[in-house]
Amino acid sequence: MTQGTQPPSWRARLAELGIRLPPVAAPVASYVPAVRTGQLVFTSGQLPFVDGGLRRTGKVGGSVDPEDAAADAKLCALNALAAIDDLVGLDSVARVVRVVGYVASAEGFSGQPRVVNGASELLGKVFGEAGHHARSAIGVAELPLGAPVEIELTVELR
Repeated sequence: MTQGTQPPSWRARLAELGIRLPPVAAPVASYVPAVRTGQLVFTSGQLPFVDGGLRRTGKVGGSVDPEDAAADAKLCALNALAAIDDLVGLDSVARVVRVVGYVASAEGFSGQPRVVNGASELLGKVFGEAGHHARSAIGVAELPLGAPVEIELTVELR
């Protein structure tokens, strides 16, 4: 960015993509959706909630198709962005630093990276180069409420 140039508006970019942030998902236990420390914001793990309920439950590679789980990961990322927006305003984000994805995996399923790509690809579309991030994609036996995927974000602020 050159001197005098306005920083990008991530909210405008969402609008260009035809994406609306959902309402902030209510915590299902004793925590807050996002916390700021210094120039970083950490989100709590976000589940694929739509209108207050899970889109689907089950294990990926079992009752949940990996492509459907990738769509759920995208929804989790949108829920995380909503939590960030509520805390500090989305346009205060300088870059996405890290994504952690947990995938409830049926025995023998090893496609966790493909599932978490749903979140990563969304972040790339919204933030461009500022959306490139470090990442972990972890297979787990169970997730809260039987969710197939859970996503956490860490972002750096301007």
